[in-house]
Amino acid sequence: MTSPMHTRITQLLGIDYPILGGGLMWLSDAPYVAALVNAGCMGYITPRSFASDAGFSQALQQCAELTQGKPFGVNLTLSSRPEANADIFRWMEMALSQGVRHFETAGYAPTPLIAALHDAGAIVVHKASSIRHALSAERAGADAIALVGMEEGGHPGTNELPTMLMGALALDRFEVPVVLGGGIGRGRQIAAVLAQGLDGVLIGSRFLVCDEIQTHRAYKEHLLDCDENSTVRLLQSLGNTWRVLRNDTARQIEAIERAGARDHADFGELIRGSTARDHAYALGDWQRGMLSLGPSIAFAHRIEPLRDIVRELMDEAHASLTRTASLVSP
Repeated sequence: MTSPMHTRITQLLGIDYPILGGGLMWLSDAPYVAALVNAGCMGYITPRSFASDAGFSQALQQCAELTQGKPFGVNLTLSSRPEANADIFRWMEMALSQGVRHFETAGYAPTPLIAALHDAGAIVVHKASSIRHALSAERAGADAIALVGMEEGGHPGTNELPTMLMGALALDRFEVPVVLGGGIGRGRQIAAVLAQGLDGVLIGSRFLVCDEIQTHRAYKEHLLDCDENSTVRLLQSLGNTWRVLRNDTARQIEAIERAGARDHADFGELIRGSTARDHAYALGDWQRGMLSLGPSIAFAHRIEPLRDIVRELMDEAHASLTRTASLVSP
């Protein structure tokens, strides 16, 4: 592997490379998160992906075994609907009881959660899609910020600003380390982020074709055929923007939205998250479900171990930074 790289985020998290793998719904399980950690990055298990506490607990144990004691993280995403957050603090306690001290938080009103995590001695990276919300999280005590632009696959919020612009704006506004996410899938982009003075990157879509992601091979093979125009942003009318694969489900939702839908009920089963799990991820039917995906999938050309993807990213980042240094006269 490429020699370790030192930034404030690698020092904070104790990792070799300034790469965070964001929590992926249904997909951030023990094998994937352990692969990230063993490749020198940080990953976060998503408890919402499991049908029971027993399943989540088993994933925590398995990840600890696969990483052989190296630290890994847990994602805790707060919903705008209070009833959907009933399990958050229980999941937090379960993770803490098994030795987890790294957490990715996201979502609405994170102050009490960040405070509770700090009381337990945990390190918190808060993910936000606007500088305003990210600054609030910093004031609440977040140890680092993951700032995501409109290119992010999944839920980039109502933000209309691209990733690199968000990063440039963030430079003068934060005291804590900041990593950028959204549309990042090449090492030269990592180099550009670091050259700006930021601390690392958050990557999701580029890793979807790694061996360790537990999805059907037919789905991964379709992703290899995707380009930068293969995703679409939907549900802006509900204030719940979702960037997904452009498929039959997306086209149906797009038509309903154009017709004036303004309520979740108008979309029926089309927006049910488990459809992606049960059809695309399990069976390879990529036309079914809202499949979170960003344009960085255009950089994926083969199915391979995650470690090999990280190696390629970091080799290219090092080469780009070396070229950049040569542009400055002594």
